[in-house]
Amino acid sequence: MSMRKIYLLLFTFLLLPLCLMAQVVTTSPEFPTADKEVTITFDLSKAKDARAKGLLGKTDDVYLWSGAGTTATGEAFEYQPTGQTDFSKPFAPGKMTALGNDKWQITLVPRQYFGVPADKPIRRLGVLLKSGDGKAQTEDFFITVYDDKLTIAFTNPAEKSFYVDANATIEISAVASQKATLMLKAENTVLKTVEDADAITYTLNTGTDAGAEKVITLEAATATEMATASFAYTIKPQPTVAALPAGIVDGVNYISPTKVILSLFASGKSFAYVIGEFNNWTPSAPYLMNRTPDGNRYWIVLDDLPAGEEVAYQYLVDGTIAVADPYAQKILDPDNDKYISGTSYPNLKPYPQGATGIVSIMQTNQTPYTWKVQDFKRPEVETMVIYELLVRDFVETQNYTTLADTLSYLKRLGINAIELMPVTEFTGNDSWGYNPTFYFAPDKAYGTAKNLKAFIDKCHENGIAVILDMVLNQADYEFPYVKLYWDGNKPSADNPYFNQQATHPYSVFFDFNHESPNTQAFVDRVTTFWLEEYHVDGYRFDLSKGFTQKNSGNDVDAWSAYDASRIAIWKRIYDHIRAVDETAYVILEHFAVNEEEKVLADYGMLFWGNLNYDYRNAAKGNEANPSWISYKERGWENPNVVGYLESHDEERLLYDVLQNGRSNSSYNTRDLKTALNRSKLAAAFFLPIPGPKLIWQFGELGYDVPINENGRTGRKPLHWEYQQNADRGKLYDVYAALIHLKETQPAFRTEDFTLSLDGYIKRITLNDTSMTVYIIGNFDIQKLSVPSGFPQAGKWYDYFTGQELSVSNTAETIVLQPGEFHLYTTKPLPAPKPDLVPWQRVVLAAKDELADNANMLVYPNPSQDKAFVELSDAYRGEVSMQLTNLTGAILRTVKMRKSTETLTQPLNLQGLAAGTYFLQIQTGEKRMVRKLVKLP
Repeated sequence: MSMRKIYLLLFTFLLLPLCLMAQVVTTSPEFPTADKEVTITFDLSKAKDARAKGLLGKTDDVYLWSGAGTTATGEAFEYQPTGQTDFSKPFAPGKMTALGNDKWQITLVPRQYFGVPADKPIRRLGVLLKSGDGKAQTEDFFITVYDDKLTIAFTNPAEKSFYVDANATIEISAVASQKATLMLKAENTVLKTVEDADAITYTLNTGTDAGAEKVITLEAATATEMATASFAYTIKPQPTVAALPAGIVDGVNYISPTKVILSLFASGKSFAYVIGEFNNWTPSAPYLMNRTPDGNRYWIVLDDLPAGEEVAYQYLVDGTIAVADPYAQKILDPDNDKYISGTSYPNLKPYPQGATGIVSIMQTNQTPYTWKVQDFKRPEVETMVIYELLVRDFVETQNYTTLADTLSYLKRLGINAIELMPVTEFTGNDSWGYNPTFYFAPDKAYGTAKNLKAFIDKCHENGIAVILDMVLNQADYEFPYVKLYWDGNKPSADNPYFNQQATHPYSVFFDFNHESPNTQAFVDRVTTFWLEEYHVDGYRFDLSKGFTQKNSGNDVDAWSAYDASRIAIWKRIYDHIRAVDETAYVILEHFAVNEEEKVLADYGMLFWGNLNYDYRNAAKGNEANPSWISYKERGWENPNVVGYLESHDEERLLYDVLQNGRSNSSYNTRDLKTALNRSKLAAAFFLPIPGPKLIWQFGELGYDVPINENGRTGRKPLHWEYQQNADRGKLYDVYAALIHLKETQPAFRTEDFTLSLDGYIKRITLNDTSMTVYIIGNFDIQKLSVPSGFPQAGKWYDYFTGQELSVSNTAETIVLQPGEFHLYTTKPLPAPKPDLVPWQRVVLAAKDELADNANMLVYPNPSQDKAFVELSDAYRGEVSMQLTNLTGAILRTVKMRKSTETLTQPLNLQGLAAGTYFLQIQTGEKRMVRKLVKLP
C-alpha cells in the first residue's frame, strides 16, 4: 500500500500533535483503547489543509482514510482497515456520519476495524477525511491509543506550550482514565487536590512576569499506579518600541561582514523573535525583536555572525508561528532538499539540527557575481522570437549549467529571447512552478544562484534576452505571508496581502489582493530585484487577469469584461518596472476583452496571443482563421501581440495532427512526414506576421507527446534524438529560416501588411520600401487551382525553392498541392538550406489552358534551362513526350511509364534557342499539347 502521509510540522518546544488534533479531532472516551469501542468526531471548520475547503458544506460522501500503528511514534498506517484493498477509492465501512456544521463522526473498535493481531499492541491511529472522489481532504491526524493503566491528560488548555497575556486567566481542566487522587501544581506550589476523582478543574491567574515560562503539573495516584502530565505557558514579552533605522528594508540588511539588521513586516502581531543556528532555535530575551512605533514591523541587530558563512534562521511570531524570511534569497527545505542532485546544487548546506520547517539563509561578505555583459542591447519588440522552456523538461540534468551548454542549439535556431517558466522557489522540486513560496530565491532544484546568473550572462553574450515567468496572482501555503495570517484553511480576514477567497474563477492556491499597499510594495520589490540582481530583461506575468478586487465569482465572462480597476493596477506595476528599467519587457497572460487589452497594449504592455486552436485546426486540414494574431486585426496601435501556436498550456500541434488530422485516398495528414510538412506550412503563416512571436520548446522539431501524458504538469520525455530525423531536421531548418527573415529583413516588421487567413487558401502580403513579401499556402487536403493573387507583376523569388518567377498577369491561376506553400519576395535573398520543402516549382497558367489540359502541368513556364511536366490522372501505362519547334521539328523525345496517379518528369532545355515551343504528350489514346516558352 502506498498512502501519502502529510505530517504536521510543529515546534516541539511549543506544540504537540495533540494540540491540532484536539482542535479538529476528538474521541469518546478520552482515552481510547485497542479493544473497546471509540467514537471519533471531526470538526472540519478547524482543519488547516487548503484541500479541506472542498469538504466544507458537504452533507454526504465523506470517508475515513485511516491506519493503525504498533509504536507511539512510528508508522501510523502500518495496518489498514480490514477488507480495504483499493486505497484510491473510498471504503464503505469508513463512510462518515454527518452531524451538521461540518462535523462528522464514526464509531469503531480499533483492533477489529484494522485487523491487528491480538499479540500486537496498537499505539496510535492515523486518520484523515476525504471526499468520495478524492479531490478534497484534510491533513493527517494522529490519535493516541492507550493501555488500561492509569492515564491522565489536560483537556484544556490543549496546547503543550503557549503564550498568554499578563494577568490573564487559564481555565484548566483534566481527566483521568480511572478514579485517583489528583494534585495540580504550579512549579512546587500545590494549587488544588481532589480525592477519588477522574477529573479536576481550576482557574489560574497567569501573573505579570513577562517572558517567564511557568510549568503546570498534574499528578495522579492510585494505590498501585502513578501518572503525570504537564503544560507550560509564557507571559507574552513586551518588545522595545524603536524606530526602524534609516535605509533599512524588509529582509536581511548586510551592515558589515559580521553584522546584519533584520526587518519583518508583521502588522497586527504582538511580538516576534528571531531564532536560528546562533541561539539553538530557542526564543530568548536577547533575540526579541524591536517593534516600530506604528506596530507594523519588527527588527533586530545581529552582531558577531561568522563572516562569509551561511546562517539559517526563522522568525517566531506571537510564539506560535515560525516562518522563514519572505525576502530570503535562499531557503532550506527539510522535506525536499534531500532530493536535489549534487550535480545541480553542489555542497548544499545540510538542514540544521534543531530546526523545523523551511528556514531562510543569510550570508555576509558574499562575493558578487562578475557580469561579462554589462550593456546588453535587448531585441526590439517587433523582431522578438521568444522560446518558452521548462528547465525540468528541456535538459536531462534539469539544471542551468546544462541549459547554458545547450544555447548553441537555440542560437542556431535563431531565437532572440528565452522565457523561463517559473524559477523562484516553489513547493517541492517537480513542478511547472506556478505554486510559488519564496519570490527572491531561485529554486535550488535547477541549480545555484550563481549558475542562474551565469546562464543569463551567457544568453546575453549570445544576443538572447531572458524573460522570467513571474507568478504574482497567487502563492502557496509556505509563503510566509500566507502562514503568518491564516485562519484554519484560508488566509485570515486581517491578512494584509491576501484575499480570503479569490475574486475570480480559475483560482489556485491563495489570491493576492493587488489593491493592498502591502502587496503593491512587495510586488515592486520582487520586480526590482530580478531586474537589478539577475539582469533579467522582463517578465511574463501569469494569470494577469486575476489582478483585480472586482469579484466575479465563478463567472468567466464577468471576469473577462472591461475592468478599469484592473487597468489601474497594471499601469501602476508597469510604471514601476519602467522606472527601474525603461526597456524591460512586460508581457501579460491576460485574455480579457479586447477593449481592455487595447488600453494596456497602447500603454506599452505586451500580451500573450493564443492562436493554438486555429493553427491546430488549420494544420489538421480544417477551415480556421488565425487572423487574431495580428495587432491590426485587434485595432491596436502597437505590435504588442506575442502570438503563439503552442505554449506550455496547450495541446501540441503535431500530436493533434497525427491523431486527428484529415485524410483522403491520396493524402493523409496523420502520416508523420506529411504532418511535419504541415507544421512547416503553419510556421510559414505564423512567424512572418509582424509582431513578436513565441515558440514552445521543441515545437521546431515537431514534439508529438500529448500535454496530458504523465499528467498535465507532469514530467515529459526528452526527445533530443529528433535532431537525427531528417524530416524533423527540415522542420527545424524551416523555423530557423523564417526566424532569420523576421529578425533581419525590415519587411517582416512593416506596418503595411494584409492578411487573408480564412478558407483553405491563405495569403499574407508584407509591403516595405525594401521589398514586398507574398506568402500563399494550401491548407486543404487536396490540390487547389486558385488565382495567384500576386500583389504586382514582375519578377518574384521563391525563398524556399530558389525559383525565379516572372509574373505578367496577377490573375493567372496557381496550382497548389495539399500542404504546399511559397514565400515570394521581390528581391533575391540569401538562400536557406536546400530541399527544405518537398516541392520544386509553382505552376502559373491561363484558365483556358487548364481547361483544355486539366491533368497536364508544365512549369516553370517560361523556363530557362529546365522545365517539369506533371501528369495527374487515373491513367497507368506508357507515356510519350515530344518537344517541337514552330515548324514541327522534333527536338526532344522522352518515353516513360506512369504507375502512380501523379507523374513528374524533368525536361532539359539546355542548348535550345530562346523562343516558343510545343510540348506534346501521348497517354494511351489521349493526346495533349502545351505551349512552352524558353527564356534566354
